[in-house]
Amino acid sequence: MRIADLPAEIVERVRTGAVIPAHPLALMPGRKLDERHQAALTRYYLDAGAGGIAVGVHTTQFEIRDPGFALYEPVLNLAAATADDHSAAMGREPVVKVAGVCGRTPQALTEARLAADSGYHACLLSLAALADVSVEALIAHCRAVAEVMPVFGFYLQPAVGGRVLPLAFWRRFAELDNVLGIKIAPFSRYQTLDVVRGVCEAGREGEIALYTGNDDNILADLLTEYQIATPLGRKTARIVGGLLGHWAIWTRRAVELHHQARELVEGQRPIPRELLTLAAQITEANAAVFDAAHGYAGCIPGIHYVLARQGLMEGVWCLRPEETLSPGQAEEIERVCAAYPQLTDDDFVREHLHGWLSG
Repeated sequence: MRIADLPAEIVERVRTGAVIPAHPLALMPGRKLDERHQAALTRYYLDAGAGGIAVGVHTTQFEIRDPGFALYEPVLNLAAATADDHSAAMGREPVVKVAGVCGRTPQALTEARLAADSGYHACLLSLAALADVSVEALIAHCRAVAEVMPVFGFYLQPAVGGRVLPLAFWRRFAELDNVLGIKIAPFSRYQTLDVVRGVCEAGREGEIALYTGNDDNILADLLTEYQIATPLGRKTARIVGGLLGHWAIWTRRAVELHHQARELVEGQRPIPRELLTLAAQITEANAAVFDAAHGYAGCIPGIHYVLARQGLMEGVWCLRPEETLSPGQAEEIERVCAAYPQLTDDDFVREHLHGWLSG
């Protein structure tokens, strides 16, 4: 499947910029898939105005691939079917569906084929399993997966299993055919610039959509215009959207924020000072939810905690029993919710929750 095979409106939505939440995994107390709440989450994201969903990614828990759980295919299929059915029922255009793909080349190819067969438009390609290989081998791996379906590159921060990817890699990656976008999530300004520069030096800044995954710098990423000096001349690029674990919560506010940032940048209007204050508040809230104080150990349970307090999940359970909230994390989340109610969408969820749960 090539980019040219995708519906034109899907490609346009990706390139224009969209809110794409990284979809969590709803579980019952026995750590079995909670299909009712899982489907409710998908409906929530669509009704909140998200332009897509990303499933089978870090926020969905990589353990869904373990044979003991065998949830990768069921979770992908449930999200795709729910998204398609809900979009049709509400009279909306289909949303962008991105599937997480990981592992060494044989596993990644198998997952990409499954995702393509399940109706996904692109795969978010994690390179965490290839920590010990050369740039040349990484490019060969990416090229092989891109032969199956359109690819989103993924710079995953090393703190949660990623590897450092140099400028040389991103320049060569951007030269590959069938690259639709890149999720930039190293949580580093220097490494973020490597991605932007690599795309610009490859001359692909008009084709490859850049998405922030820097949960510590969301708003600033969306407001920044990059001007990069390259051998091809000075290039202008910007991060047009976000594919974020942080946007799995308070999604209605994320959509409003993305719209506001896009209007400012596209209209070349001055950035209001209060938006910089808001950017810092979002980062502070993310620190609590993602458990930055403990090296992100509780980042997935933190997302679950916010969704559970809204009724969108039953609890914070993860597939690994030891993956739970860190000491004091719940109190920190409650603190930022009380301090910054403008960041939450509790009223929106309360109004629609029954409908999402009942289907």
